[in-house]
Amino acid sequence: MVKEKIDLSSWLVASDIDGTINNKARRLVQKNYDMVHKFVDEHGGHFTLASGRSPESMRKHFKRLDIPDGKAVVLNGAGIYDFASEQMVWKSPLNEHCIDMVRKSVQKFPFLAFQVVSDKAVYLFRPTPASRILAINAKKEIKYFYDFEKIPKENWYKVIYSGLPAQMKLLEKYIVSMSNTTDNLMYSSVCSYEMVNEDTNKGVAVLKLAEMLGVDKSKTAAIGDYFNDYQMLRRVALPACCGQAPEGMKKIAKFVACHCNDGAVADLIEYIIKNHSNF
Repeated sequence: MVKEKIDLSSWLVASDIDGTINNKARRLVQKNYDMVHKFVDEHGGHFTLASGRSPESMRKHFKRLDIPDGKAVVLNGAGIYDFASEQMVWKSPLNEHCIDMVRKSVQKFPFLAFQVVSDKAVYLFRPTPASRILAINAKKEIKYFYDFEKIPKENWYKVIYSGLPAQMKLLEKYIVSMSNTTDNLMYSSVCSYEMVNEDTNKGVAVLKLAEMLGVDKSKTAAIGDYFNDYQMLRRVALPACCGQAPEGMKKIAKFVACHCNDGAVADLIEYIIKNHSNF
């Protein structure tokens, strides 16, 4: 008896990169690679990556998946990049209110370093060794500034503040006091705090990509491991997190996978395949 093929072409699954589809050593887990291909090649599903990385920094991670869909969510949702055509097909740069909040915060906290990831370069303000490493990881041209007003203000995709954890808490409190929303603010580590445009985050961009692909929100799933994935999990129909994720992430997840080292993305896809008729 021939087993009936399960059609999952109406599904979109999005995954964070480091600590999710990659293990703690930042290497792609073979089990994840195999299961992504089963999901895409055998079942017709759509799969993408959603990360805080720039397109230049994400390229090798996306290309090694070797899947036909070319679009990925970059810069914590500030853009959707098409690696097939090598262009941003949707973007949401910081508006004037967000830029003004950055201006006020760097005046308020003269000890903090920050960087702007723009479409052209990374603008590094008051550089520190830690902020330089973050800038290098973006794999873009780096330009140094010590005068805020001299920084070009066009197409800021995201801003990353870096400092000690206690300093980040003070900064967070100040920025939140000026914000119209907090959905665009996130920690990417205890020493780095990020801002994208208002009404922008990974979750917004994943649903925008679903719309581009003709996928209904009810058939969207996402998996992550840290609080910069929180808004993405909040917005999809099937939120999932890795086994090592903080308790705050597990509270909003409908599915908790294994540790990222053991194939968390594969766990989620297996769950979708086994339970597809219940969604």
